[in-house]
Amino acid sequence: MKIYTKTGDEGETGLFGGGRVRKDDPRIASYGTLDELNATLGVARAEIVRSAGVGDGFRSALDDLLGEVQNHLFDLGAELATPQPEQKGLQLINQGHVERLEAAIDDHESQLEPLKQFILPGGSAAAAQLHVARCVCRRAERRIVTLAATEPVRDLAVRYVNRLSDLLFVLARAVNREAGLGDTPWEKAVD
Repeated sequence: MKIYTKTGDEGETGLFGGGRVRKDDPRIASYGTLDELNATLGVARAEIVRSAGVGDGFRSALDDLLGEVQNHLFDLGAELATPQPEQKGLQLINQGHVERLEAAIDDHESQLEPLKQFILPGGSAAAAQLHVARCVCRRAERRIVTLAATEPVRDLAVRYVNRLSDLLFVLARAVNREAGLGDTPWEKAVD
């Protein structure tokens, strides 16, 4: 099978389960942004694996968690790429997946100093990449909300992505803590 099909040369693409839409359709934008998020998580995982000062147990647990999330993003992307995904058995993300993200947030956040002010993205390369992933995740959430304004989308899709962005924020802080780096507070400009 060739990687190129030439079927998209006119600016349209096929949906899973049939039908064609323009490549700038909100449905394509939503699952395309999830794909971008998945790629940024792949970079974050690579950074975490090579992070200095991060213990093996922490690194392994984080890699496992992010690998699970990457698989779930493919599941969610398949749902969003499919008109009437319930008929194709593609509503794979469930409330338990959201609760798993919440448990991971609670676990990592319990080991962090409470935030007293806004912080700047950065610190270690791995934490910075998790912040980039968080920003892409927020954009994916906006794209899904846009799609939901015109097409049926389960609120669970928005809830999962919303929780994921919170997790990525907490994980960025946790990676910095593990590497012995603190948060960088935002300093308001003064005249």
